[in-house]
Amino acid sequence: MRYEEFTIEGRNAVIEAFRAGKTIDKVFILDGSGDGPIKTVIREAKKTDVIINFVNKERLDQISDTGKHQGVIAYAAAYEYAEVEDILQVAYDKKEQPFILLLDSIEDPHNLGAIIRTAHQAGVHGVIIPKRRAVGLTATVAKTSAGAINYLPVAKVTNLSNTIEKLKDKGMWFVCADVDGELMYDMDLKGPIGLIIGSEGEGVGRLVKEKCDFVAKIPMFGQVDSLNASVAAGVLTYEIVRQRMKS
Repeated sequence: MRYEEFTIEGRNAVIEAFRAGKTIDKVFILDGSGDGPIKTVIREAKKTDVIINFVNKERLDQISDTGKHQGVIAYAAAYEYAEVEDILQVAYDKKEQPFILLLDSIEDPHNLGAIIRTAHQAGVHGVIIPKRRAVGLTATVAKTSAGAINYLPVAKVTNLSNTIEKLKDKGMWFVCADVDGELMYDMDLKGPIGLIIGSEGEGVGRLVKEKCDFVAKIPMFGQVDSLNASVAAGVLTYEIVRQRMKS
C-alpha cells in the first residue's frame, strides 16, 4: 500500500500540481489575494471544477504543515478517482448486476475508509462521493480502508442527484437508509441497485432522498438516535448481499 502526503503548499507548487494533472480535491486561498500567481491558481482550479475556499491567514496557518504556504494550500487526493462509467464497467466485466454505494455528506475520513473496506469485502462494484461537504480520498481514508482503496473504484461527482438520474436511465434503482423507512427485511433489494448512506448528523439530504425509489429502515432497539454511518452502511450492504446470494 502507498500513503502520500496530500497537502501542497505554495503558489508555484500548487500551479505545477494542477499542470501536472494531479487530482486536487480543494484549494484554500488567502482572502483578498489577486496577483498573477493567485489568478493562475484560480484559473487552473476552475478548469477542473475544483472547490475554491477563500479563507483568512489564521485558517491557512492552522492547516499549513510547512508554515510557507504563500497564501495557497491545495488538498490533493492520496489516490486517484475513477469515473462512474468505470464502476459500471467493473460490474459488466464480472457479468453481475451493478451494486454501488453512494455516500451523501460523509465528512469523517475514518468512516469513509471503513465503508470502503466493507464495500470491497461485500463485492460492491464501486463507491460514489460528492465533491462538496464530503471528505475525499485522503491518506487517513486510505489507511483506514486497510488496503481496500487499492481495489475498489471511488468516483467523485458534482451532483449526486443528477448522477442518480443518469444511473436510473441505465436501469438501476436506489434505496436510501432512513429511520422513517420500511423495515429492510421486508424489502426486495435484489437487482441493479444503488445504496445511499447519509451522514450521522443529517442523514440523506432531501433532494437526494427524493430521487430514491425506496427507503429502508434498520431495526434498532436502543436509546440513541442512530447507528454510526459506517456501521449502517455495513448492515444494509450485507442485507443486500444476503438477498443477492439467494436469487
